[in-house]
Amino acid sequence: MENNLIMSSSPHIHTSSTITKIMLDVIIALLPATFVGVYFFGLRAALVVIVAVMSAVLSEWVFEKVTKRKNTVSDLSAVVTGLLLALNVSSLVPLWMVAVGSAFAIIIVKQMFGGLGKNFVNPALGARCFMLIAWTGAMTTFSAPLADTVTSATPLAIMKDGMDMALPSVWDCMVGNMSGTIGEVSAIALIIGFIYLLIRQVVSIKIPAMYIITFAVLTFLFGKNPMNAEYLVYQLLTGGLLLGAFFMATDYTTTPTTNLGMLIFGIGCGVLTFLIRRFGGYPEGVSFSILLMNLVSPLLERYTVPKSFGNRGGVYHG
Repeated sequence: MENNLIMSSSPHIHTSSTITKIMLDVIIALLPATFVGVYFFGLRAALVVIVAVMSAVLSEWVFEKVTKRKNTVSDLSAVVTGLLLALNVSSLVPLWMVAVGSAFAIIIVKQMFGGLGKNFVNPALGARCFMLIAWTGAMTTFSAPLADTVTSATPLAIMKDGMDMALPSVWDCMVGNMSGTIGEVSAIALIIGFIYLLIRQVVSIKIPAMYIITFAVLTFLFGKNPMNAEYLVYQLLTGGLLLGAFFMATDYTTTPTTNLGMLIFGIGCGVLTFLIRRFGGYPEGVSFSILLMNLVSPLLERYTVPKSFGNRGGVYHG
């Protein structure tokens, strides 16, 4: 009997997933939060989203044209970066700042390090932190919901500074009727988007779950108002915690791929967010926490790779 063996090089596992399909799923998942933000913050929020996305796409096209790299605009990754940045800023931020921020995300954070898959931090978060440092006043001025020109303090700022102002109801925090960045205000919209990503198997629940659980436990036990369930609920629903945990701490490029690495990454994000919110001068802490964990992600990846069969060493040296 004749035996025919077919030999081929790796990879031997094929999937129908492509970068474009994954990015399209992320865009779809972000639409509920985008629509809610535009509803509560008006036309100004829509303009911020449009400018951020257009600047990101144009920056990627121009940079790749000038450097004679393969054009990757069609993979939609620049659209995702621009959209995420827009959802992480106030609707009152000047449009030129938004355009500069998107260009910074694409050119400096992403393309300067080799393009998609080679950036060492999340481009949208890198740009947001750059904007926060460069234009602190503009980045910390927020619109009241359903009132384009009226500024208002966010719930986190009210709790942090002990302001003599009423907090929005828990229901308002769920639907998005409060001050904040365009994409962070509606917990329901963010949860819907995250469930969509889970159903589509685009992301794993490991990092977001460990992130939120770690932060919740520390806040409940050691927060400014310990053992206060209402305080904990506001800390979870306001600020960028859900937006960061669901859509940025799950970034493929800047987070570990090993199971243990993902768990440690999520715990680290939760610890850092708690420490910044509790002891720092800034009421929020999600962006800086995820960025700091992005920096140690390669180490987590290196030291959490399971031992291969027959290998006595605990560290992968490939």
